[in-house]
Amino acid sequence: MLPPLLLDDDEAVALAVGMADATQSGIAGAQEAAVRALTKVVQALPPRLRTRVNALRAMTVSAPSTGPVVPAEVLTAIARSCRDDERLRFHYTTRGGTQTEREVEPHRLVALGGRWYLVAYDLTRHDWRSFRLDRLSEPRNTGAAFRQRPLPGGDAAAFVRTSAQVPAAYTVVVLVHAPAGRVRPLVGQWGAVEPVGPDRCRLTMVSTSLDWPTQALGNIGAEFEVIGPPEFVAHLRDWGERFLNAAG
Repeated sequence: MLPPLLLDDDEAVALAVGMADATQSGIAGAQEAAVRALTKVVQALPPRLRTRVNALRAMTVSAPSTGPVVPAEVLTAIARSCRDDERLRFHYTTRGGTQTEREVEPHRLVALGGRWYLVAYDLTRHDWRSFRLDRLSEPRNTGAAFRQRPLPGGDAAAFVRTSAQVPAAYTVVVLVHAPAGRVRPLVGQWGAVEPVGPDRCRLTMVSTSLDWPTQALGNIGAEFEVIGPPEFVAHLRDWGERFLNAAG
């Protein structure tokens, strides 16, 4: 039982929307709990806030997690160690399939590229490492306190991206010369479509590869203008030259 929570309007809306997104988080055990919690919160909201939540959810596309599913108890145990500055032990499977036992000083949890990672100082190897949570099992809080070491670079997400070689995502924005109603079914949940006029719309796609946005625009079959990024223009030029050479 939780004590009464005093939330202002914006906090209540943010809480409801956040729990709705948690139903697609890729955390095992969290989806059903989020649905139950969301139901209770929405029922308690006054009608004016319920309308805001429903409108926001209706106009928002959340892509479901496509990465490995992580047990909720694993995530919460690690988060607790990060918060309390307690050393953590766990079993870990390396990329080559070797089973190891690790003891670390946990720093931060990072969600990146459809996966969860733990950034920690490995006490066995005496170095900073990133650990994939889907390869981690039986996390155990040791109760041994430690003082946080400075993370190289200071940015946990950037550290994971470099150490795990996670490619940075591109945000491709184009102005499509076609109605939003025609474009939206063609890109589905993988793009955000915003009407600009009766015959034009702004399409935003986030992808670690520029190939998929290129294919999606080809499938739409309409003229378009690239708003950004510059890398996408170069990518289109490369594809275009190869297609023209093949046609010629």
